[in-house]
Amino acid sequence: MKATTRLAAVISLASLFPLAALAADSKGSIEVTHWWTSAGESAAMDVLRNQVKADGFTWKDNAVAGGGGAAAMTVLKTRAVSGNPPGAAQIKGPDIQDWGQLGLLTEDGLDDVAKSEGWDKLLSPTVAKIVQYDGHYVAVPFNIHRVNWLWINPEAFKKAGIAKAPTTLDELFAAADKLKAAGIIPIAHGDQPWQNSTVFEDIVLAVMGPEGYNKAFVQLDQKTLTGADMAKSFAALKKLTGYMDPNRGPQDWNQATAQVIQGKAGMQAMGDWAKSEWSNAKKVAGKDYQCVPFPGTAGSYTYNVDSLAMFKVKDEGTVAAQKDVAKIALGTHFQTVFNQNKGSIPVRNDIDMKQFDECAQASAKDFAEASKGDGAQPSMAHNMATNLAVQGAVFDTVNAFISDKNADPAKAAQQLGAAIKAAQ
Repeated sequence: MKATTRLAAVISLASLFPLAALAADSKGSIEVTHWWTSAGESAAMDVLRNQVKADGFTWKDNAVAGGGGAAAMTVLKTRAVSGNPPGAAQIKGPDIQDWGQLGLLTEDGLDDVAKSEGWDKLLSPTVAKIVQYDGHYVAVPFNIHRVNWLWINPEAFKKAGIAKAPTTLDELFAAADKLKAAGIIPIAHGDQPWQNSTVFEDIVLAVMGPEGYNKAFVQLDQKTLTGADMAKSFAALKKLTGYMDPNRGPQDWNQATAQVIQGKAGMQAMGDWAKSEWSNAKKVAGKDYQCVPFPGTAGSYTYNVDSLAMFKVKDEGTVAAQKDVAKIALGTHFQTVFNQNKGSIPVRNDIDMKQFDECAQASAKDFAEASKGDGAQPSMAHNMATNLAVQGAVFDTVNAFISDKNADPAKAAQQLGAAIKAAQ
């Protein structure tokens, strides 16, 4: 069953409620559902919250932690079923199109803001397409995250006798061996579905390159999904999992980041939101930590664009608040301060990156270079490449593989293809 059909089935009851029920109060309030809940992420959101309040609107925060956004989406669907969605919600990638097809997002409420602020010139075609439905802006993009980063504690590397950051999978495994021998956890990780699949997509990108990655996770090509390179990717995942703390459990990503910050672990494969935790701990990029492309993926860039989608409402105060949020979110001040706190890079193409640290500067440069060819690819693990049904099929297959010590990589590739085919 297609994702749109699944979503429509969940939301269909919303039609039983009058549209007036969607409106917030008449004082210019906006309720925002999101999953930016870590210390660094919360600091980044404070910038937006405070400015919206300064503009005279009431911000009702509905932060839902956990699951890489899965928990927040469950809450959002429940709200939609009751005919009472929030004024704005963190929705990404193909899911924006699904919600738009259901007629629940604003149809032209952001177009006037986009025109007056010049969004068409400020946004790259890749980003603009993500936040539009049927030719209208229905969401405001906040940032561009790079997913395929590897975070390193230089002191841990020094103790383990590792001279440089790994650039290939073989070098990654060699560094992990040295860290393990030094009594340091090689790879900090939380055994959650989205974290497992984040590491897996990094490995697929390293093994197959951007073209193979696209065939697998964007085109959903069965030959690629079930082929020898996918089996090789599962084999590499099994090996890498062996360097993770066996007692790690389903810890949140920021808890894993803390292990690297504290020197208990040497590395973490995680998107650049991890940098917000380093910044919050007063650590300096290039000195206290290193950020490098996941080994084997230099020249490629898996991206995750965060955005707030605006729901269709009648209350004039909420509509005004939606436009205010959109205007602030793409303003130069917010784009600079928010992304400095969040760890990501601005979606605006006119921001001076000299204001950012070396990780962000490298990210912006790499995104620009990767976008010239096929190097820039949407992240499967972070709702950018495909719908939730297909993503769920990948999550389930990867989790089952990691949980089974005797799992066969070739068989896992076949299971992945079958699971994705059934989810389409």
